[in-house]
Amino acid sequence: MNHDLLPPRAWSLPSDDQHRRMLHNEVHARPTARIRLPAQVVYLAVVHEGVTREQELEHLRHLPGQGDLRLEDLHSNFLQLQCPGFVLKWERHTEFTRYSLLQTLAQEPDRVLAEADWQPPPALPDGWWGQVPGSTFCAIQLAMLQGDVSEVEHCITRAKPWFSDRELMASLVGSNGHSMVLTDFQLRPSGFERMLVMAPVGTSETRAGRMFQRLLDMETYRLMALRGLPTAKALAPELAAAEAQLATITEAMEQGETSDQAMLDTLVGLAAKVEKAIAQHQFRFSATEAYEALVAQRMSELHEVPIPGTQALCEFMQRRLTPAMATVASTAQRLSSLSERVSRASALLRTRVDIATEGQNQQLLEKLTRGQAMQLRLQTTVEGLSIAAISYYVISLLLYVSKALHSAGLPIHPEMATGALIPLVLFGVWRTTRRIHARLHATHGSS
Repeated sequence: MNHDLLPPRAWSLPSDDQHRRMLHNEVHARPTARIRLPAQVVYLAVVHEGVTREQELEHLRHLPGQGDLRLEDLHSNFLQLQCPGFVLKWERHTEFTRYSLLQTLAQEPDRVLAEADWQPPPALPDGWWGQVPGSTFCAIQLAMLQGDVSEVEHCITRAKPWFSDRELMASLVGSNGHSMVLTDFQLRPSGFERMLVMAPVGTSETRAGRMFQRLLDMETYRLMALRGLPTAKALAPELAAAEAQLATITEAMEQGETSDQAMLDTLVGLAAKVEKAIAQHQFRFSATEAYEALVAQRMSELHEVPIPGTQALCEFMQRRLTPAMATVASTAQRLSSLSERVSRASALLRTRVDIATEGQNQQLLEKLTRGQAMQLRLQTTVEGLSIAAISYYVISLLLYVSKALHSAGLPIHPEMATGALIPLVLFGVWRTTRRIHARLHATHGSS
């Protein structure tokens, strides 16, 4: 019975969300490798800043039988290529790209522990490995052999020559100590570090693949997490100088000997420097935190069982990783705290400036009020003089009119008639002036 037939119409679904297929298939984006033991793995992780997917495609096409690769084949960020004598896995992540070359050893598996430097597969083009686009930050030679892990001392003795008799970190991993992992976390002149996995006969290909993935993930993410440490160390002097400058500004604010505007200008410059540092380095600090969480997850997935007399891998790694991560975390926190303190100091200083400005505005308003009062008094005085002047001119005209009427023969005494009209003229002029003022106030009030 074919269970993949289309459902009946009664169970037809609405149209898919545009991201449904992509999100659903994300769980299958990087399938676990299947490794048949014994095997050897050469692993390279490069930072691909400035490296395009097209450049990586062009480099992958140089592998035997891969000349027909298309750019669409790289869109899933994972590719597993079958080449003569080996399998190559390509994985592109946000900041780096990983290349894993897997070879199954048909015979003489212990020869990989006897060789000082592994030879590339004959089918691999000469110089291909060294021409991978990007800059190396992690390179590992991982040998995965079969052995009886219950004989711990024998396994360690067997591994020591390959590690040049350096101090080894070793642990049993997996449920009930299924396998053994050994390494010394040292870089060889070739640029590789070495890891060795000893697993019992009959270990499944998927289990070996999961172990391979966890070990390489753990080391890769450890190194990516540590990329935040140089940034944190480089920022330390700048943060110390900024904190000292902020302390000087707050002390000057307390003493009040420096002008508020000068201190505010200095604070604005300091805030700009702090925000610039946050913009430049916040991603690195956040990425460090995320990578550290992935390292912890991979270590827990190993289910490590310590071997008496030997330092465990995760213990060694955690003991040296924790101080570095604490330095990065404290620097990130210090930068964030400095930004908040600068903001508080700026707010406090702006409040002082605003209060001083309000005081100045209040004084200015008082001066304006006094000026308006004086102007009103002056205007009242001028109006009184204006009433007197207008009345004088009106009375003068009336005097001339009275004289003209007297000369015309009317029985009028000009001076007496004009004197009698003076009160009426003064009242008329004053009343007219008041009406004009009333109309002006009504007009301004309505507008």
